[in-house]
Amino acid sequence: QVEMVESGGGLVQPGGSLRLSCGVSQYIFALNTLGWYRQAPGKQRELAASITVSGLTNYADSVKGRFTISRDNAKSTVFLQMDKLKPDDTAVYYCHLESILTGRDYWGQGTQVTVSS
Repeated sequence: QVEMVESGGGLVQPGGSLRLSCGVSQYIFALNTLGWYRQAPGKQRELAASITVSGLTNYADSVKGRFTISRDNAKSTVFLQMDKLKPDDTAVYYCHLESILTGRDYWGQGTQVTVSS
């Protein structure tokens, strides 16, 4: 069983910052890739950032240089530090886990990020 709970979303002004957290509760420890997806109204869900067990990261071009994904394996938590936020970053952000062993996907409930003046 996997439980994923996001936090840290909210309203922020353009140019501001937010830090998202996602606590992962797993029945057993498993190798996995963690990521943050986002979905704006009327748009497809897209991968913003991902991080492997070994710490290798990947970012969408739209967020590269502004967002930083990290993970704390001891606390089973993945973070997304978002800086220099733009109105186009407004979306629901979802924590995502992909098991390396099974390929199964798990999703958090989503947290709203709104960037507006």
